Amino acid sequence: MSLLSHSTDVFLNKTKFKFTPYQVLVFGFFALILVGALMLTTTWASASGERIAFIDALFTATSAVCVTGLVVVDTGTTWSTFGQIIIIGLIQVGGLGIMTMATLMMLLTGKKIHFRERLIMQEALNQLTVSGVVRLTRYIIKATLIIEFVAGTILAYHWYHRFGLEGIYYGYWHAISSFCNAGFDLFGGYHSITGYVDDITVNAVISILIILGGVGFTVIADVLEKRSLSKLSLHSKVVLVMSGFLIIFGMAVICLLEWDNPGTLGELSLKGKLLAGYFQSVSARTAGYNSIDIGAMQGATLFFIIGLMFIGASPGSTGGGIKTTTAGVLVLAIWSLVRGNQDVEIFGRRLSQHLVYKAFAIWFIALFLVIFVTMMMSISEKAPFLNIMFDVVSAFGTVGLTTGITPTLTVSGKIWLILTMFAGRVGPVTLALAFALKQRRKMVQYPQGKVIVG
Repeated sequence: MSLLSHSTDVFLNKTKFKFTPYQVLVFGFFALILVGALMLTTTWASASGERIAFIDALFTATSAVCVTGLVVVDTGTTWSTFGQIIIIGLIQVGGLGIMTMATLMMLLTGKKIHFRERLIMQEALNQLTVSGVVRLTRYIIKATLIIEFVAGTILAYHWYHRFGLEGIYYGYWHAISSFCNAGFDLFGGYHSITGYVDDITVNAVISILIILGGVGFTVIADVLEKRSLSKLSLHSKVVLVMSGFLIIFGMAVICLLEWDNPGTLGELSLKGKLLAGYFQSVSARTAGYNSIDIGAMQGATLFFIIGLMFIGASPGSTGGGIKTTTAGVLVLAIWSLVRGNQDVEIFGRRLSQHLVYKAFAIWFIALFLVIFVTMMMSISEKAPFLNIMFDVVSAFGTVGLTTGITPTLTVSGKIWLILTMFAGRVGPVTLALAFALKQRRKMVQYPQGKVIVG
C-alpha cells in the first residue's frame, strides 16, 4: 500500500498542469487494472499452478477493480488463495477508489494533501465542493472498516459451522465483496449464493451490505449526523426515496413474473419466494450476487432487470449505472414537462437547468454506449440478443449478473465487456471529459433560435 501512495504522489506532482482531475482518475484506474492483471498471470495466482491467459486475467482484474463481478473463469476453483487475495484487494481499492486509498496513505505517513489532490478527491467522490473532502475520506475509511468487520464476523460465525476455519475466510472475503458491490464469490461452479436462497442470515447480511455500499458514503454520513428525514440534504432524500422505491417495485415485479417459474421461484416456499424476490431486486441494481438461476428467468424478467441494472446505484457509492439521482431527475423533468411547469421541483426545491441537462447527457451517453457495444457483440458472439444485452448492461452498471454466456465469450467479446466495465466504473461523463478538448469560455452569445421538436 505504501507503493500506491508513493506512486500516486509522484504522479500527481510530476503531472501538475498537464493532466486534469478526470484524466488522473481514468489513468489511475487503468494502471491499477494493469498491475492487477499482471499479478494474476503469475503461477502463484493460479490454483493449478499454470499461468492464466492474459485476456482472462485482464478481464478478472477489470471486473474486480470496477467492482462488477462478471467472470470468465470460476473464482472459487481457478484462483489460488494468493490469487483470491489479489482479487479481493483489487475489489477493496476499486470500491473505495484510487484517491481514497492514496489519501489514506498520505494521512498515515503525515504528508500534506495539497489543493490539486483535493480537486481530484472531489471528482472521485462526486462532491459539489472541495470543502470537507478530506474529512469525508476519513469517514469513508472508518465506516468501511467497521461495516465490513461487523458483517464479516456475522458471516464468518454463520459459515464456520459448515466450512470450519475456511468459513471464517469466506465470511470476511464475501463481506468486502458485498459492501463494495462486487458480487464475486468463492463457492465454485458459477453458483453465486444460490445454495443459500432461503437462508435469512446470508440474504439479510449481504443485502444490507449491498444497500449500504450502493447509497453512497455521503448519504450514510448525512443520515448518521442528522438522524431525521426532514433534516437530510436534498441529495440524501432523493437517493433514499429512489433506492427504496426501486427495491420494493423491483421485488414486486420479479415475484409477479417468476412466481410460478419452476426454474427460479416456482419450487420455493412462500418465505423462499419473497426472500429471493427481495434479494434479486437489491442485487440487480449494482451487486451481481444471485440466489436464483438468472439464465432460467423469463424474457420479460430479464428485460426488467436490464432496466434496474441500467439505473444502478447512487453517486459517491461503490456501484455503477447512470445512478438513482440521474433517473430521478429525468423522471421529474418529464413530469414537469407533462404538467406544463417550467421548473423541475422536488421537496420544495427547484433544480437548475444545468443539472437537468447533465442528467440527460449521462443518460444519452450511457444508452449510446450500451447500444453500440450490444450491436458489436451481436456480431462476434453466438448468443441470443437479449442475453448479450443483459451482460452488456450488467457490465456498464458494474453489476455482475449474467445469463451464463460470459465464460463462453470470444476474445473480442471479452474486450468489449472490459471496455464497458471500465466506462461504467469511472462514469461515462468522466471518461468523456478525460479525453475532451480544453474547454473555452464563450465570449459571444448568439440570438435565440427556434426548432420544432416532437
